[in-house]
Amino acid sequence: MYGLTEADLELQARARAFADELIPYEVEAELAGGQLPDPVAKAHHERALELGLYATNMPAAVGGHGCSSLQQVLVQEQAGRVTNALGWVMNTPPAWWSEVANDLQRERWLLPSVRGEMQECYAITEEDAGSDVAALSTTARRDGGDYVIDGVKWHVTSYNEAAYAFVQAVLTEGPHAGEHALFVVDIPSPGVRVVRTPAYTHSIAHHHPIVAFEGVRVPASHLVGAEGEGMTFAYEWFRFERLMVAARCLGAAERLIEEATAFAQARVVQGEPLMSRQLVQAMLADSATELFAARSMVYETARSIDEGVDRKVLHGRCSMAKLYASEMAGRVADRAVQVFGGRGYMRENVAERFFRELRVERIWEGASEVQQVIIAEQLAKRGLAALV
Repeated sequence: MYGLTEADLELQARARAFADELIPYEVEAELAGGQLPDPVAKAHHERALELGLYATNMPAAVGGHGCSSLQQVLVQEQAGRVTNALGWVMNTPPAWWSEVANDLQRERWLLPSVRGEMQECYAITEEDAGSDVAALSTTARRDGGDYVIDGVKWHVTSYNEAAYAFVQAVLTEGPHAGEHALFVVDIPSPGVRVVRTPAYTHSIAHHHPIVAFEGVRVPASHLVGAEGEGMTFAYEWFRFERLMVAARCLGAAERLIEEATAFAQARVVQGEPLMSRQLVQAMLADSATELFAARSMVYETARSIDEGVDRKVLHGRCSMAKLYASEMAGRVADRAVQVFGGRGYMRENVAERFFRELRVERIWEGASEVQQVIIAEQLAKRGLAALV
């Protein structure tokens, strides 16, 4: 099915088996605020490395596995089958960095990240600049051999797990004044502080604090690429991560359908399996149909990346994939809670956890409404044939 090669199927099976190893830890993590004991979390990290499921998106030249976009989707799809972000242990450092990293960045951060020795986080979003990353107010100014960064970032996902942050800022001086630049900032660094760490709907170990950068000095060697290229890297990351969000939504939907179907077959109501009720059948049938449609879209989008389709077209297709897959997964989760009934409202139930966790997939990396705007703009510029 889906035209997968033997290599694709082997990688998919490996990732699925690992996800199945993680699933038994979900309730423990949920009831502990997302945290697992350090030895257990470390073992999961080492297992992901051992199985070749870490840095699948990184080129072999820097020690990664050089997987195709489709293969990366296959791995992240299985990661999405696991609640409480336990599947995030199959981490993907930014592949675009390998092409622009200078010698210092390569040795100090990039290669250790690929080896799984450290992790990054992104400090892009701000209080008044969410999906519209062009509206940032964080600034960077040149001062001798350094840049000085000032601003406050919101929703800095995985900050508590990270050794460094990518910080996007607007340049205030020089030939690129008003344009964006991206910097690497070590965590901790003087002038970097956590303002507060809000509680979120999901229970995961990766926090999303509000972080202030106050007069943070970084050497010019910490500039990623060149001045004025910050948005280029942001768009590259958004394209990649939107597709990976879509992939994880596929895995979540599959798990929900499987669990809800098994429950409906086993649950007996008035002497008959719940599965015999046509309204329950309809919910499961609609869910399976939408998963098939979403998976076909996501796999085809991944193949179009591997085939070298124009990046601007890919920008639209990745938005289409994220929009449809995230909305689809939300609908599937809602139906699954309904099939489970009262059990579906218990935190120990997979449907309850996914019902909470999947809601954010329609918001981060660009809200659904932003994806609609992107798709419409691409439709107007390039026509329907280019997109579909």
